[in-house]
This record gives sequence, structure tokens and C-alpha cells, in this order.
Amino acid sequence: MKLVVGLGNPGEKYRGTRHNVGFDVVERLAAAHVPRGWEMSPEEALEAKWRRDLDPVLFVKPLTFMNLSGYAVQRLSHFYKVPLSDVLIVCDDVNLPLGRLRARARGSEGGHNGLKSVADVLGTTEYPRLRVGVGRGDARRDLADHVLARFDADEKSAIDDAVARAADAVEMWIADGLSKMMNTFNRADESPAP
Repeated sequence: MKLVVGLGNPGEKYRGTRHNVGFDVVERLAAAHVPRGWEMSPEEALEAKWRRDLDPVLFVKPLTFMNLSGYAVQRLSHFYKVPLSDVLIVCDDVNLPLGRLRARARGSEGGHNGLKSVADVLGTTEYPRLRVGVGRGDARRDLADHVLARFDADEKSAIDDAVARAADAVEMWIADGLSKMMNTFNRADESPAP
């Protein structure tokens, strides 16, 4: 089994915000592959199970807030006995230009509180992650306000395209592994011009 965890904040208040791009990616994947839709997980999350051949995939939206995402990731990976190499975390990244994707096998949280929670609870940064660039915006604006804001009208097309490419990247990770996903989607020419 593979576990794809989109990070975000639960509730309508946060739908469509920059911080919920991870949710947007797994929602797109679930809509394409899981006709039944979302169900409550036994471990503080919504899950959608894609019964893909002999290797099922579980798309997950933690119901904990972003800063506590690690608890849901740990509980689900233990409950389903999924090794960390088969867990992919999908999240936003303000340090990447809008629409840029970056996949890594490991690394620091880069100031992202959701990734910090995952690393703190798991006790390691050795897990695959896919970051979706949401841009930093005006440096004078409070970063928390920026990530909890919705995209501007002129950004909507770029982020919609990025979410679609991120979903394609996840499908490639599922089928072909991390190296192929990184080689294909980490290229600078894969992202729209700023």
C-alpha cells in the first residue's frame, strides 16, 4: 500500500487557501480514482482508497490542523503498516515560485509547520515529499496571513495547472517511483513563468 497525504487545514474557512494546496491535490486524485469518495479514517483523517491492482493507494486529508499533521501521518502509517518510503507528503511551499513543483526523498521542513510536525512526530526527515509553489507574495505581509489567504484572480490559472501537474506527479510516483517523479517534475521548465 502507498499513502499519499495532502497537508492542509480542515473546514470551509480554509478551502481554497494557499496552505490547502496539498488537500487540493489529493482531492483531485480521489475524484479521478475513487468513485465512492471520502470516508472517515480510524485515525483523525478523511481517506479515499484507490483499489489499484495489487498495490492499493490511500489518499488522505488529516483532520488535525496543519501544525499537528504529523500525528495523523504517524497513526495512519502505523495502522496500515506502510513504511515511510511508501508515504508521500504533498504540501504548499512559499519558497517556490507560484506553480513550481519540487519533489525530494528527504530534507528539512524549510519553515513549513506541517512538515515540521511530520518530522517531529516521526522522528525523521527521511520521507518523500512533493512541494507545490504558492509564492511568497509581498514580503511586508505577514507570512501566516499570506498562506491562509486565497489565491488572487490572476494566480488562479497557474495554481490550477500546478495542482493538475502535482496530481500527475503523484500518479508517476505511485507507478514508477520517486526518482522518475523527481527527474520529470523538478525541472524548471515544467513550471509556468512567474
